[in-house]
Amino acid sequence: MENTELENLEKEHMTTLVSCINKLEQAGYVAQFKAMPEGLMSLTSQKTFTPAQVKIVHFFRFEGESDPSDSSILYALEAWDGEKGTLVDGYGKESDLHITAFIKQVNEMQK
Repeated sequence: MENTELENLEKEHMTTLVSCINKLEQAGYVAQFKAMPEGLMSLTSQKTFTPAQVKIVHFFRFEGESDPSDSSILYALEAWDGEKGTLVDGYGKESDLHITAFIKQVNEMQK
């Protein structure tokens, strides 16, 4: 799925985190990733990737309507081997330190 297609989906359908994840899964982003001290691990394939092996295809920010601590960010990621999936993080002070450190090191980010 091209980046412009993701932008169109964002404008039309992606108003909640759950709806966004569902649309990304329909587009082939089926793996779930978890940031670990040694890299980004796919919970689907059990492979671990370095920041140089991952591209951020798109990201989506969600803000809690009544509570700023409900804010989150969803990353649509593609690994060098073609595996596609998502990574969810809290936004701001609620963010996961492993995710923040990993994302800062990723060289390729689109949106």
